[in-house]
Amino acid sequence: MTEAAVAGNTVTQSPASLLDTLFVVELIKQWRAQDTHGAWDGKTDATLLEPYIVTKEQRREMPIIGDPDPETLWRLELFYNAVGLSIERRSGVMVSPMMKMSHEGFGRLVLIAGRLVVVNKQLRDVHRFGFLSMEQLAEEGEKLVVAGVDMINQFPEVAKYG
Repeated sequence: MTEAAVAGNTVTQSPASLLDTLFVVELIKQWRAQDTHGAWDGKTDATLLEPYIVTKEQRREMPIIGDPDPETLWRLELFYNAVGLSIERRSGVMVSPMMKMSHEGFGRLVLIAGRLVVVNKQLRDVHRFGFLSMEQLAEEGEKLVVAGVDMINQFPEVAKYG
């Protein structure tokens, strides 16, 4: 069993329900929206999310310093787009992502609601972006969503009327 904070409350989730969290549902929607020709129609949701899972062995095989490939940058972008859309669904406030990345895999990502920065993430070693498990993927996404919603709730006048 895992614990994930949802809208300020702690709920217990079984591993089977990880694919049902708001964040993971949004991430899957992001992936499915990219499939304009239906090539992934037969793939399960878990299969679509497999590229986000990077085992310890896989991470050990990666160089310490490296340039991220376009596919990794695309996965990173979809991950944070899903965070932003999940924050929108929970708060009712439109959230826009902005990412600035060097070719070496260092940069910053911010999610902005109105004039309020709701998520501010320094990115480094992006070529190694991934999670040890589906559980960790869901937990990290939910954690960012909760932090973003909390920020909007703390400063609603800046987020809604910026």
